[in-house]
Amino acid sequence: MNDATAGRRGAGTPTVGVLVDRRRILQLALVLPVAAGLGGCGAATDRRTDRPDPLIALADAARADAALAAAAAAADPALAARIDPLREARTEHAAALDAEVVRMGGPSAAPTAASPTAAPVTTTAAPAVTLAEVREAVAASHVGAAELVENLPAERVGLVASVAACCAAYAGVLT
Repeated sequence: MNDATAGRRGAGTPTVGVLVDRRRILQLALVLPVAAGLGGCGAATDRRTDRPDPLIALADAARADAALAAAAAAADPALAARIDPLREARTEHAAALDAEVVRMGGPSAAPTAASPTAAPVTTTAAPAVTLAEVREAVAASHVGAAELVENLPAERVGLVASVAACCAAYAGVLT
C-alpha cells in the first residue's frame, strides 16, 4: 500500500485532518494579529478624541455638591451633622475622579482645584442654601453618573458606579 491508497482507505485520514488543522492554525496566525492591531487602533482613537474626559464634569459636580453642602450647613448649623458626611464624601469623590482623569492621561486637577476657593465667594452672596437644594443637586449628580456608567470602559465603571450609588443614597436619606 502506498501513501495515496492509504489515504483513500481511511488510514491517512488523520493526516488530512492534521493538514486542515495546520492550515486553519496558519490562517488564524496570520489573521489574528491583524485583527488585534485594528482593534487596538480603534480603542486608541476612541480615547484620543476632542471630547473632554466625562469624569472631569463628574469631579466638578462633586466639588459643587460639596460646596453646596457646606453652604447649607453654614446657613443652618442644625443640619451640619446630617450634611457633613455628604460634603466629605463628595470631596473624596472629586479627588478620586481627578486622580482617574490624570491616570488616563488627562489634565491635572490643579486648574480645577481653584473652584473650591471661588465657591465660598458665591455662597456668601447667594441666599441661604436649603436641604432640598442639596438633595436635588445630589440627585442630579446620581443621574449624571449613572447615565455615564453605560459608556465607560470596564476599568472606570467601578469608580463611577460607586459615585452614583453614594449620590443616590444621600439623595434618598436627605429628606
